[in-house]
Amino acid sequence: MRSGEAGYGGDMRNEQRARIAEGAGFLAALDQSGGSTPKALELYGIPPSSYGDKTEMFDLMQTFRARIMTSPVFGGERVLGAILFEQTMDRDVDGIPSPDYLWERKGVVPFVKVDEGLADPSDGVRLMKPFTKLDSLLARAVERRMFGTKMRSFVSRASAGGIKTVLDQQFYYAQEILDAGLVPILEPEIDIRSTEKAHAEELLKAGILDRLQVIPDGSAVMLKLSIPTVDDFYAELIGHPKVLRVVALSGGYSQEEADTRLARDHGLIASFSRALVQDLRAQQTDDEFNRTLDAAITAVYRASTT
Repeated sequence: MRSGEAGYGGDMRNEQRARIAEGAGFLAALDQSGGSTPKALELYGIPPSSYGDKTEMFDLMQTFRARIMTSPVFGGERVLGAILFEQTMDRDVDGIPSPDYLWERKGVVPFVKVDEGLADPSDGVRLMKPFTKLDSLLARAVERRMFGTKMRSFVSRASAGGIKTVLDQQFYYAQEILDAGLVPILEPEIDIRSTEKAHAEELLKAGILDRLQVIPDGSAVMLKLSIPTVDDFYAELIGHPKVLRVVALSGGYSQEEADTRLARDHGLIASFSRALVQDLRAQQTDDEFNRTLDAAITAVYRASTT
């Protein structure tokens, strides 16, 4: 048994792993952090003038996330997993710890965002800021029975040196996460507006394939990538024995465009945030909210099961 797996329950871990590897559906990205929360709340219909400080802001965001998770249309039949912000992992939903609520009530596999934001741009990329609390965060994630983690970098140009640095950092931390008994989602996002996007994707794929060779046998990572310029471009990664699943971020595309592009990439499934919740509003009645969320989930599920 790998370090960190004690206390999880092997049967539960195996069931979660099978659902992520083989299940039909997608991942819901509910992991907005301090930098992205104000925009997410404003889109939801709660302007900055509605709260006074970060505590109130995060409380409102937790209420929004809980409304999604407790909705009768949100469940494991179509949603395989959910990526949570660190604070959400530590909070309750309907009186139950969020990770347990997701898995035990909804059949949704829980992940947690572990990066601490992006560093300043350099060489066409933005690395993750140095991790200052990874060991303690992973210990808490294990204690709270999370299945995996997610960490995001950003690529804006086809810089061979910059992309190498991004992947070196991602795979370095991925090994620490694997050693803790968790499954890492590596997210080296490529800017969908970059004029060098296609070339950057070529460099990124080659670099990932090279680094997958050092992942220990019997272990696997997940990848969260921008929807590629060329359809089925990541098929080699999707079929790789050391990749549990490849998921796609919406990257700023509208829900309709993200779904259309995703549907052309066989085996690639969604891990959408804004494109999933763009039409949800705080002012909606529960019936309106649930109908709107159901329509979004239906469309994303359909695009993820091509």
